[in-house]
Amino acid sequence: MTVVRPDADGFRRAVEVLRADSVVAFPTETVYGLGANAFSEKAVGEIYRLKNRPSWNPLIVHVANVEAARELAESWPVEANELAAQFWPGPLTLVLPRARHLSGVGASNDTIAIRVPAHEVALRLLEESGLPLAAPSANRSEGISPTTAEHVLRSLPDVPLVLDGGPAAWGIESTVLDLTGGGVRLLRPGAVPLRELRDVAGPVELPGEGPSDGAARPSPGMSRRHYAPRARLVLVDDVREADRDESVGVLTYETAGVEGAEVLSGDPREYAADLYAALHRLDDAGVTTILVQEPPRTEDWLAVRDRLGRAAAK
Repeated sequence: MTVVRPDADGFRRAVEVLRADSVVAFPTETVYGLGANAFSEKAVGEIYRLKNRPSWNPLIVHVANVEAARELAESWPVEANELAAQFWPGPLTLVLPRARHLSGVGASNDTIAIRVPAHEVALRLLEESGLPLAAPSANRSEGISPTTAEHVLRSLPDVPLVLDGGPAAWGIESTVLDLTGGGVRLLRPGAVPLRELRDVAGPVELPGEGPSDGAARPSPGMSRRHYAPRARLVLVDDVREADRDESVGVLTYETAGVEGAEVLSGDPREYAADLYAALHRLDDAGVTTILVQEPPRTEDWLAVRDRLGRAAAK
């Protein structure tokens, strides 16, 4: 694996790799993505192979602008116009009917998940390559998403090239909305809060029970187990009352301090930005169990609770 700076030479090398139907890890504002030409069967196959990703789990396609996104969709509802105008570039993914001339991206279905990332490295890579890039998180399937180039190196050492753009700012994946059913339906909570989406698009239908593993789905991030550290993750009501020894790590926030714990902010946005990095640190410390103070059951914490719940799933 080669790690390069996002300078002229680094982008030149990255574009060469992408145009050779291989993969490049690159930063976005959410997490690091493992990018490949979205409509090359060989390139997309490399993503699935390197990540050991199930074939039924689809990919998000990253494009440079709204015009490029519209070319990938069979139809473009008014809600897509409003949401794209407000949140693109940014951490919002829209699921739309896939243009009929395009193949499926990974899992076979008639939809496509699209976003325009808000990271200068990602946008420059999209522009210089001239390719729509399928890009799930650059880590082994089910594992903790990477927020630094170092995380990518440790999880996927066989990736040919990594563009190192520093730590990801948001630290949590994009929010995913389904616009294929005549309204707006939340498929995956993420970096854009629900209240901001409602201000633009009106009512947002919340997800029910997701598809079983192995079944087709329109979006990534819907698997029962996902975002998980190597250590067993356990959500607890109060980490201060839990029995622990040196094999047990603790992740909490500023309202519930514990000696020796990883302490994140009590603000959900700031907590989300540091969550994966904290889980990586606890894994690196060699603990076998991570006790996590259960976050508040409020809408602002929906994305964090989603990630922790899937990470704790057996």
